[in-house]
Amino acid sequence: MELTSIIEVIRIKQEIREEMVALEHATLRSPACARSIAAPFIADDDREVFLVIMLNTKNRVIGVHRAHVGSVNSSIVHPREVFKCAILNNASCLVVCHQHPSGDPTPSREDIEVTERLHEAGQLVGIPVLDHLILGADESYVSMKQRGYMG
Repeated sequence: MELTSIIEVIRIKQEIREEMVALEHATLRSPACARSIAAPFIADDDREVFLVIMLNTKNRVIGVHRAHVGSVNSSIVHPREVFKCAILNNASCLVVCHQHPSGDPTPSREDIEVTERLHEAGQLVGIPVLDHLILGADESYVSMKQRGYMG
């Protein structure tokens, strides 16, 4: 029974490595670039998924983590879930994303509050949150930074 568990852990690690190989040299230069990185991970999910894209000092992707899976219309994420993965991966900064299964990327009041809370937490721990994207249908998205919610 334990051998099966070990094999499963190895299989999961291999799958994660294979996904990261494609992102190995990706450098974030814009919200549209971040959207193109996040979309394959969360765009088609039927529940809100909160994704963390971790970056090094040159804004190269060093990891992608699903921090939280919510319901059809909400995903209440806590800063500790976001920054735990960032700290463990030695991220210098990060971009967070989630999608609205309804297809409408218009920010809710909760989205605005989470953005503000994560921005403040990032300043406190020294890992800035560069942007929070909300993905919608047909490649639509909203950049919370561009909307002025990031201080």
